Amino acid sequence: MKLERITKITGTIRIVTGLHIGAGDTELRIGGTDNPVVKHPFTNEPYIPGSSLKGKMRSLLELESGLIAISGEGKPIGMDILKKLDGDSKARARAINIMKLFGVSGADSQEGEAIGPARASFADAFLSEESRRMVRDRHLSYFEIKSENFINRIEGTAEHPRFTERVAPGLTFDFSISFKKMDSDEDDLLALLLKGLKLVEYDALGGSGSRGYGRVLFQLDDSVLQDRYENQELFEGEEMA
Repeated sequence: MKLERITKITGTIRIVTGLHIGAGDTELRIGGTDNPVVKHPFTNEPYIPGSSLKGKMRSLLELESGLIAISGEGKPIGMDILKKLDGDSKARARAINIMKLFGVSGADSQEGEAIGPARASFADAFLSEESRRMVRDRHLSYFEIKSENFINRIEGTAEHPRFTERVAPGLTFDFSISFKKMDSDEDDLLALLLKGLKLVEYDALGGSGSRGYGRVLFQLDDSVLQDRYENQELFEGEEMA
């Protein structure tokens, strides 16, 4: 197995609706929020962890492939699923491509020698200079507070109020993905990567996507890749408009 080239895919992520990627802060401050977003420790600016983008892309691609139902464990698919797919060459190829793109766990490392290293490496996406300048010049905030509660269906009253911090819509983040091409890669894993990005755009990034959070738009810097991205089919024989 030999590395042929590394392609750096760069672009911007535009926040369309408030984005919440939790910081895991268990300390409740007086006058604070119940759910703060992750922030850079030095600048206190919001950022998008590469692990969040990678995890959402992988889960959506596994869901689209149907492999989650076959695995039946709810975990990222690993080498053990190939035993369950014995005889189903199409499903095996899908599973192998996803594992090639995102990698396998340490427990699978020996069995996964034929898979090789993860082809895609996701960097943290930091606030663009354009958004930083806009917030500074207009005296805006990077964040908004979303108030949510539970409605008692009988009494019609709001109960258990909760305040969630979100990254404000309109901000953009610079993202970067390094894509490795190995000489043993026969299938177009780059197309799979672009499909994953598009699935995230049609779904959501971060938490509470079913409640309207985390709608994003991707814009790739490379015009050729952008054209491929826009024309990438999401499902076999169907292209979403």
